[in-house]
Amino acid sequence: MSPGNPADISDTLRALSKAVATSLGKSEQLVMVSLTTDKPMCFAGTEAACAYGELMSIGAVGGAKNKEISAAIAAVMSAKLRVDPSRFYFKIVDVDRSNFGWNGGTF
Repeated sequence: MSPGNPADISDTLRALSKAVATSLGKSEQLVMVSLTTDKPMCFAGTEAACAYGELMSIGAVGGAKNKEISAAIAAVMSAKLRVDPSRFYFKIVDVDRSNFGWNGGTF
């Protein structure tokens, strides 16, 4: 992937969106993905390709499910962005529906 290449970014966003929806068992209509490719980062003392991600979900996460979700996202990061899974931290958070806003209200 070339940082800033709109075609590559779009393809990666779609792949991440699908991976999130599939691994959560939720409709892709409820998934939002953001990707920033131009952030300088250092991990383990080197500037080799690395990434940090966060996933917030109302339910559908926790325990063994988090391993499945992490594996699905790491696979996309590796295939599309050439980020080795060992250089990717991924934070998964279960959010109470009353603490997540949407459409002028909360879930």
